[in-house]
Amino acid sequence: MVKKRVVWICALLGWLNTSRTAHSRGTRHFQIGYKDRLMYIVASSEAQREEWIGALRKLCVNNEQLADKFHSGAWSGGRWGCCGRGPRLAPGCRSTWVTTPLSSESSLPRGSISCEPVPTRTKEVPLVTTPARVVTALYSFQAIEKGDLSLEAGREYVVLDDSGEHWWQVRDGSGAVGFIPSNYVEQKAGLWQHEWYAGDMSRQRAEQVLRQETKEGAFVVRNSSTQGFFTLSLLANSPTGVFQVKHYHIKSRSPGQLYLSERRTFATLEELVRYHRHDSGGLATRLRHWPTRLRRTAPTAGLGHDKWEIDPSELALLEELGSGQFGVVRRGKWRGCRDVAVKMMKEGTMSEDDFIEEAKLMTKLQHPNLVQLYGVCSKHRPIFIVAEYMKHGSLLHFLRRHEKALSERGPLLLLDVCLQVASGMAYLELHNYIHRDLAARNCLVGENYVVKVADFGLARYVMDDEYTSSGGAKFPIKWAPPEVLGYTRFSSKSDVWAYGVLMWEVFTCGKIPYGRAANAEVVEQVQQGQRLARPHACPSEVYQVMRSCWEKKPDARPSFRSVKTQLEKIMDKDH
Repeated sequence: MVKKRVVWICALLGWLNTSRTAHSRGTRHFQIGYKDRLMYIVASSEAQREEWIGALRKLCVNNEQLADKFHSGAWSGGRWGCCGRGPRLAPGCRSTWVTTPLSSESSLPRGSISCEPVPTRTKEVPLVTTPARVVTALYSFQAIEKGDLSLEAGREYVVLDDSGEHWWQVRDGSGAVGFIPSNYVEQKAGLWQHEWYAGDMSRQRAEQVLRQETKEGAFVVRNSSTQGFFTLSLLANSPTGVFQVKHYHIKSRSPGQLYLSERRTFATLEELVRYHRHDSGGLATRLRHWPTRLRRTAPTAGLGHDKWEIDPSELALLEELGSGQFGVVRRGKWRGCRDVAVKMMKEGTMSEDDFIEEAKLMTKLQHPNLVQLYGVCSKHRPIFIVAEYMKHGSLLHFLRRHEKALSERGPLLLLDVCLQVASGMAYLELHNYIHRDLAARNCLVGENYVVKVADFGLARYVMDDEYTSSGGAKFPIKWAPPEVLGYTRFSSKSDVWAYGVLMWEVFTCGKIPYGRAANAEVVEQVQQGQRLARPHACPSEVYQVMRSCWEKKPDARPSFRSVKTQLEKIMDKDH
C-alpha cells in the first residue's frame, strides 16, 4: 500500500529541490513540486533527508515526464526568492537533478510535469543527453577520506553530481570517480586561469600587493563592488618619483563590449588585458606584469565530503592557545599533517547532545571569512571541537598588539577588516544562521590580514556566568540590542547590532565598548537611545554605517548583505 502511494506521488512529481528555503534552517528540508502545488518537507536529520530524497529519485527513475527546471529559492511574499518571478507555478529557473546519475543508472530523461500514471517500459527509450560539464582545478587537493578524489591544479574534471553546495562528485581523466571540494575548481576557461585575476580582492589588499612589487606596470584585475563589473588596479610612477596605485573601472556598454576608454571596446576581459599590455591606451602606463606575491592560497575545505566525527587518536595536542567560556583551546595536528585548533569543552557547560546534532550541519558551512569547523570528537569526554587553525589568534588581541602599526596604515586596512567580517556574516545570514556572540574576541586573524568569524552558533549551547543577565538570559550585554536586553529575542538583526559594536572595536583598536560602565548602566544607556561615539580614526561615512546597525527597531537595521555592499563602495572611493 505504501509503495503504491509513493509511486503515485512520484508520478505527479515535477521536480525535487534540495535548496534552502526561508521556512527552515539547516539542510534538513526539501521541496516537491507538483503540477498544481508545492510541498515542503522537513526531515528529522540531514541523513534522513538524503535517504528520503534518494528513495524518491529512484522511484521516479522511469517517469519520462519530469520538469527540466526548478526554483532554487522559496516562494514568499508573492515571488520566488531565486528569480523574482511572481506566479507560484511559474516555470523554474534552474536545471533539475534529472541530468545527474543516481548510481549505476543512466542519466534520467526529462520533459514536462504530468499527472498521468508512470508508463510501463516495454522498449528502450532514447535518453536525452546534455554536454558534459567540465571544470578545471584551481588548486591541488589531497584526498584523505574514502570516496574523495585528489585534484591536480590545472587538470580538467567532468562533473557528475553538483547537487551538494560544497562537495561535488567528479571523474578524472583516468576514469576515477570521487568527491572534491567545489571551491577548488571553476568552469573550464574561466577567469581564474589567468594569473592577473584576483577575484574579490579588496581595493586595500590590491594596493598592498602592488606596492610590494616596486615595479611600474604591475597590475591585477578584480571584481568591482558593482555586481558583474571589474576594476583594473595598476602601479604607476608619479611625477615625484613615488609609486601610486591607480584604479580604473572597466565599463560595459552592452554584453560583449568592455572598455576603459570609449574609443576602443573589447569582446572579453582577456582581449582588453592583452591589448593594454602593448598599448597604455589612456592608462598611466601599459600593463607589464602581475604581482609575484599574488599567490593564491587554497580555500578552506573540510576533511572529507561526509566527515564530521573525528577519532581523538588522530589528534596530537600541542601548546595552549587560550581559554574562554567554552574551555581551553590548543593547537593540534590532525593525522600528523594538518594544523588544527582543538577546543576542549568544559564538562557541564553546554547542552552536548543538541550541539553535536548542530555541529553536523555547521561542518557544511564554508566561506573564506568563516573559520572552518572540521568536526567533533563526540564519543570522547570532554568533547573536542576541531576547527581551522588561525596563526595570529583573536582579532581583539591582534588589534591591541598592533595598535600603533594599524593606526599608521590609515582607515582602509581597518575598513577591510570590517568588510571581511561583514562578508562572513552575510553568508551566515543567507543560510539563516544566527551567531549570537559576534565580537572582535570571536573573530580570528590569519596570514596577510585575513579575518574569519569564529564560534558562530556556539553561544546558544553554553552556560556561563559571563553570559548571564540579571534575568537569567545568556548573552554579552555590551554587544546586545534593546530587543535582546528586554526580551532575549535573537535574530540576524541582533547580530547586525553586535557587528556595529565590532566595527567600533576595530576602529578603536580593541577598546572596551562603553568603557568601565557596568552592565546595568549600559542597559540603561542603550534603552534610552545613547550610542557609542565615533572613534577618532573612523571616517564619517563609515560611522554612518555603524550607526545604522544600532537602530532601535530591528527592521530598520540593514542586512549584512547591504552592509557589505555599502562598505565595498566606500572602499572603492579615493581617500
